[in-house]
Amino acid sequence: MLLLSRENIKQIFTMKDAIEADKTAFQLFSEDKTEVPLRTQIVSEKQNGSFLFMPSYVPDLDAAALKIINIFPDNIDKGLSSAPAQVLLVDGKTGYVNALLDGVTVTQFRTGAASGVAFDILGRKEAKKGALIGTGGQAAAQLEAMICARDLETVYVFDQNPERTKEFSGQMNEELKDYGTQILPASTSDEAISDADLIITVTPATSPVFDGSKVKAGATVSCVGSYQPHMQEMDPVILERASKIYFDSEEAVLSEAGDILIPLEDGTITKDDFTGDIGEVLMGKIGGRENDEEIIVFKTVGIGAQDLVTAQKIYERALEEKVGTELN
Repeated sequence: MLLLSRENIKQIFTMKDAIEADKTAFQLFSEDKTEVPLRTQIVSEKQNGSFLFMPSYVPDLDAAALKIINIFPDNIDKGLSSAPAQVLLVDGKTGYVNALLDGVTVTQFRTGAASGVAFDILGRKEAKKGALIGTGGQAAAQLEAMICARDLETVYVFDQNPERTKEFSGQMNEELKDYGTQILPASTSDEAISDADLIITVTPATSPVFDGSKVKAGATVSCVGSYQPHMQEMDPVILERASKIYFDSEEAVLSEAGDILIPLEDGTITKDDFTGDIGEVLMGKIGGRENDEEIIVFKTVGIGAQDLVTAQKIYERALEEKVGTELN
């Protein structure tokens, strides 16, 4: 079994690689070539956290995987990851565990890359400004995916904690300087989304974190943070204004995401407003953006196929580059 740390993975794998891996995962999922049971979730009210177990199997890749990821939002105040995780990659021919990968890094790559896929295939080609709301454990990868998918001039970042917003923006300017995008702190979410072509929300909020009426025509919005029925970071107004609404998996979203469940329940939208899964766009089964004025919403909660394909691609690259620690 190969042990792959965060440092090992970052040495050999890029966000561009992750976006391509997610494209493969989404298409395989929409082609019904994956077995991805809905994840098992155990909520810890005592610790304001959740334990998540995500299995997956892709026969075409002769691989299976199990990700254990535990969502503890309060960790950010302790200087810890809000989503500690590990991924077990299993040989589909023998049942042996091939690799144990740092799941935080895999999750950051594949979750960020989901927004990257959405922006790559649904975003306006001439997008120049981005907005990121939230600075938690997934935010850095979301930001990188955004500027990897489009050559943006500026991205405005907003978090309810002004000090964290400023610190995060400065850190990202340094870490992502090779992209040439200026990362700036915003004092309000209105300032962040003003004239933004691409918008990402990645928060555990239980009420909307932006004003949907102020989103410009032609924007693409990726909402990432809502993973429980009571969570709602997306303003339902944006769903009413949207020309198209896509998911990573409609079934998964409707099993847990308050961003969609709440406006469905109160009648703001109906299932007739849904366009489909993003893998269906990649297949050519349904259409994508048709003009530069359409507002497009992408809601993702994550599917196990993303973890499996990303982990498999990392593992293959690690074997090629002879990276990692072999555990006998």
